[in-house]
Amino acid sequence: MDDAPSSIDRVILPTLETPTLTKAELAELLFDRIGLNKRESKDMVEAFFEIVHGTLVEGRDVKLSGFGNFNIRRKASRPGRNPRTGESIPIKARDVVTFHASHKLKDVVQGDAPAAEDQD
Repeated sequence: MDDAPSSIDRVILPTLETPTLTKAELAELLFDRIGLNKRESKDMVEAFFEIVHGTLVEGRDVKLSGFGNFNIRRKASRPGRNPRTGESIPIKARDVVTFHASHKLKDVVQGDAPAAEDQD
């Protein structure tokens, strides 16, 4: 029998206590799986997010191959309404970040394709 962990063991599933994957959890995974020390793991996660953040702030899109794209989209100004008073208020034009998952990620999430870890 194969002693390798199943894909369920390797996939991080949110729990009721932590419904999202945090930076601290990502750093812990780097520590556990790659063998970086805890400081290096934390620094690597922080550096990754600083690069993504900085690139988006500069107005450039970020593509993570096999995962998805973060895009900057300009939303035009438009009329809005205060839901409490019904008063009409203008909503200013602004840039927003959108995320579009790659086809590979969508297939894995839907169960239509094996996870990258399973393709070894």
